[in-house]
Amino acid sequence: MQLNRSTDIALRVLMYTAAKDGRRTVDELAAALSVPRHHLAKVVQRLQRLGLLATARGRGGGVELEPGARRVGVGTVVRRLEADDEVVQCDDPPCPLRGQCQLRSAFRRAHDAFLRSLDEVSLADLVADDAGPVLLSIGWSSGDTGAR
Repeated sequence: MQLNRSTDIALRVLMYTAAKDGRRTVDELAAALSVPRHHLAKVVQRLQRLGLLATARGRGGGVELEPGARRVGVGTVVRRLEADDEVVQCDDPPCPLRGQCQLRSAFRRAHDAFLRSLDEVSLADLVADDAGPVLLSIGWSSGDTGAR
C-alpha cells in the first residue's frame, strides 16, 4: 500500500503540529518539512476542512492542531484523505480473468488490514517518546524553540 504525496505531507503536518502547542505559519511548516509552500497550503486547507487543524489569518495567525485531534487514529486520517480506489484495476481495461481471479479480493483484505492496523495508532502516539523532540528540532535555528 502506498499513500499519495498529499497524505504523506498531511501526516507530517499533523505530527509536527501535534508535537508542540502553538501556531506555525505555512511558510514555517513548508521550510521545516521541506515541502513546496503551494502544495502544503492546499494540504493545510484540506486538514482544516476535515476539522483536524485550526487556521487563523493575519498578524499572529497560523496553523495549529484542533483540540482533540491528538486522539484521532491515523487510519481515520488516511481514509479521509485517500480515495477509496482499488489496489489493482481490473476494469480499465477489463481483465479477462476478472470472473475467476481472487487477486482483487486478496488485495482488498490486505488494504483493510493495513487501515485497521493504523486505527490502533493515534496522532499522540506518533509524537510520543523519541519522536517529539526530533519533530521539535527540525526547521528551527539554534536558540529558537519554535514557541510563538
